Amino acid sequence: MTSTPASEQHLRDLTRLRRVRDRIDREYAQPLDVEALARGAHMSAGHLSREFKLAYGESPYGYLMTRRIERAMALLRRGDLSVTEVCFAVGCSSLGTFSTRFTELVGMPPSTYRRNAARATAGIPSCVAKQVTKPIRNREAPAPEPQLA
Repeated sequence: MTSTPASEQHLRDLTRLRRVRDRIDREYAQPLDVEALARGAHMSAGHLSREFKLAYGESPYGYLMTRRIERAMALLRRGDLSVTEVCFAVGCSSLGTFSTRFTELVGMPPSTYRRNAARATAGIPSCVAKQVTKPIRNREAPAPEPQLA
């Protein structure tokens, strides 16, 4: 059975997208932008963004930031680095953008997470803590319930 040129092209695009995702996973701490990722995949930035979102449910930039926040959560749980050091260690160049995105995904600012994380994951193996504390993807963290006095 032979496949059509369109389905062959679709498979080639999926392979390229997987390589882009793998590159983000490997090089999340490096300065990456959609244009550089697109050049590496031999696609235009617009085409990469559209196809990546179709395949993975979020933009390449959103996926990159989620990876960075996941790593930041692990570093903050360790407790030996400041929030600023963690921000730069995961590849963010703006503490404000890092803090805003962290709060959107995790539901609390990085400084609060750092204070609470050590207590919340005490005695839990790191591989389990990583799964339990994984940030929410494709939607913002739920807003806390208002406290009625």
